[in-house]
Amino acid sequence: MNQHFYVAFLRGINLSGHTIKMEDLKKAFEEIGLENVQTILASGNVLFESRSTNKDALQHDIAAHLFKKFGYSIPVIIRTKEEIEKIVAADPFSAIAVTPETRLYITFLSENSLFEVSFDKAFQVVRLTSNEICIAVTLTEGAGTTDMMRLLEKTFGKNITTRNWNTINKVSQAFNAK
Repeated sequence: MNQHFYVAFLRGINLSGHTIKMEDLKKAFEEIGLENVQTILASGNVLFESRSTNKDALQHDIAAHLFKKFGYSIPVIIRTKEEIEKIVAADPFSAIAVTPETRLYITFLSENSLFEVSFDKAFQVVRLTSNEICIAVTLTEGAGTTDMMRLLEKTFGKNITTRNWNTINKVSQAFNAK
């Protein structure tokens, strides 16, 4: 049976007093039979291999195990290697004029959702699919990353997670190094 490559994006890792060492996170994934586990940065990005092709079951199993192991709920959103490669290849931010005040983010939705998203001019939705939202943020007084996160959470709920574009590129590079 073939192995499939995945990344789990965990929400709220090493934020708001919920600190988990990456070696402990890696071990938790291995404890449920996931293989070739690798953490990327310290913000809850975990690459792994599994024989399963059922992302929903993997998300459920990982979230249940993390709750049991660490004592609090950690939302888990999984994407395949191919899904990440498709996002990177599309280069959704290529038309953005990046300045020192620009931040580029991808918000991953836990389920397929189609919503109209409208933000003020400080937040530019570059790409919207049923699985993710690519947003360019121009930092200004009264409008920044935290404000964007609040708007996203208000629109989509708490079962989402956001990563900056550099992190997504690091995940893609790690996949390609395997």
